[in-house]
Amino acid sequence: MKLYIKNMVCDRCKTAVKSAFLELGFSPVSVTLGEVEIASPSITVAQSDKLKSALQQLGFELLEDRKKQIVAQIKATIVELVHYATEPLKINLSDYLSNKLDTEYSTLSAIFSENEPLTIEKFIIKQKIEKAKELLTYGEKSLSEIAFLLNYSSVAHLSAQFKKNTGQTTSAFKQSKLAGRKTLDKF
Repeated sequence: MKLYIKNMVCDRCKTAVKSAFLELGFSPVSVTLGEVEIASPSITVAQSDKLKSALQQLGFELLEDRKKQIVAQIKATIVELVHYATEPLKINLSDYLSNKLDTEYSTLSAIFSENEPLTIEKFIIKQKIEKAKELLTYGEKSLSEIAFLLNYSSVAHLSAQFKKNTGQTTSAFKQSKLAGRKTLDKF
């Protein structure tokens, strides 16, 4: 049985969620961003309530509504691609999401926009800008390396989106030392 968890955005989240499941007597078969698979074909209402409570204490939410599950899957997929992928995506993101979630992109887009205050495209841009902020803060990569890593067509395109979303240039951001980064679960 697959259970969908909101606000899982990193490896520490996966570890925390897995621990919560283990403490409640569940043996997760797999734990990925936004999703936990357990061997049991179902859980009781009492188990579900305990699980919800344990997850809430950790800042997560058990999602039971199908549309919210899809939104969580979309977000987890995008976070994984933007923040943890080691190579740029070779196919169109809409095709990738459709294939990964086995649903037409138009349906995914409609569900996402219906349940979130922004579109999938704007969510992707916001994630890319947060990743760019992180990489700029570390100072280990050039702006052109960051643009390539984040699959931008050019440094100018990254710079324009960065300024539009943050109100400052990439150079000003680097010099300010006021990172102004957001946690990944706050989108």
